[in-house]
Amino acid sequence: MKIDMHCHVKEGSIDSKVSVDEYITLLEKKGFQGMVITDHNTYKGYRYWKNNMKGKVHNDFVVLKGIEYDTRDAGHILVIMPEGVKMRILEMRGLPVSVLIDLVHRNGGVLGPAHPCGEKYLSITNTKRFYTNPEVMKRFDFIEAYNCCESAASNAGALKLAEKYDKVTAGGSDSHKPDCVGRAYTILPEPVTCETELISMIHKKTKFETGGTLYEKTTKERIGKVNKVLVYSFWLYNKGGELLKRHGRNEKIEVENPIDPIDPIEMYYTGEQKLS
Repeated sequence: MKIDMHCHVKEGSIDSKVSVDEYITLLEKKGFQGMVITDHNTYKGYRYWKNNMKGKVHNDFVVLKGIEYDTRDAGHILVIMPEGVKMRILEMRGLPVSVLIDLVHRNGGVLGPAHPCGEKYLSITNTKRFYTNPEVMKRFDFIEAYNCCESAASNAGALKLAEKYDKVTAGGSDSHKPDCVGRAYTILPEPVTCETELISMIHKKTKFETGGTLYEKTTKERIGKVNKVLVYSFWLYNKGGELLKRHGRNEKIEVENPIDPIDPIEMYYTGEQKLS
């Protein structure tokens, strides 16, 4: 089964130019049978498909629910939760990665770093968290080993990480534009119909085939060195959002996750609240 495990649709990601319907149509033309919608810190795109399209169009195409979560210290992390599990906190960016891992695993989900060797702040190997504790990689369930919007060197580094830590590999286009859709893939050895089945495969360390064709029209490629401005702008955006949503996350953790975390010494916010 050929799927795309990193997809952004305009119903959920403000920087995407591709509707859910167009995305699926393009993937079907390229021989894909499924996708994981992974919008930035929201399930809005998936909800749009579920409420307006499910059972009406593209009935032979599998759409799974995921999210690309912006951590406060480890860049972007792809998260897949079992169907029926609703965690509002995953739509409130800014959790430390250790806390995110605890929450996801305790509620039956899986997660892995997106484009792990990519841009500063956005990718885990280019964050302070990785340099101070690279062994955090052991706690992930999979690693995005192929992203068509990354460079060949970035993808090679991601694959080495997956091999070093014996992790399942995922492939995703990270598409935000129509001509990028379907340029990266994950091939599953057998079909899945829901998130739980995909999660089960990952837990069993099932080998996935990943690959694709690099997309050379990314914003980063077009603007060159000016891209650094966007990178630092993202850091400010993420930090600001993390601070604004801090109170809401505290409340959600207490309601959705009252159990002690796996890392009891992890301070959610130094001097303010400890997860205990």
